Order: sequence, then structure tokens, then C-alpha cells
Amino acid sequence: MAIRLSNEAKKRSIASIKQYFAENMEEEVGDLKATLLLEFCLKEIGPSIYNQAVADAQAWMQDKLTDLDGSCHEPEFEYWKK
Repeated sequence: MAIRLSNEAKKRSIASIKQYFAENMEEEVGDLKATLLLEFCLKEIGPSIYNQAVADAQAWMQDKLTDLDGSCHEPEFEYWKK
């Protein structure tokens, strides 16, 4: 599954990459270099981040499902026990 960014997220990511290089690498990069770096990161590193996020979501959901009986259980036939 290819990771795609919205146009707004892509613009902001490119601006962030350019700012990072300017402040930390003391080098100016243009839109083309920043775009190529972004595309590389999305293709090469993005799947690892995406897969970890899916695994985290699965673990969270599994934890919630395991506790479903405890958190949502309502005792039955309690009227006469009052």
C-alpha cells in the first residue's frame, strides 16, 4: 500500500525539509531536492512506520476487546437482590 499525502501535507513536509536543511545542515535545498527526499522517505521508511502504527492499533484494540466483558458487563437479574 503506497503512502500518499494530501497536497497540503506534502507542501508542509517539503517546507519542513527545507527548513531542517537550512538550520541543521547549513545548506539550502530547493523544492526539487526536498520533494525527492520526501518521496524517498515515504517509499523507503514510510512502510515501516505505517506497519508499526497498524501493529500498535491492533494491540490497543485487542486490549480493549479483552477488557470488554469487564468494562461493559452488566449483572443480570439483580432486581430481587435489593
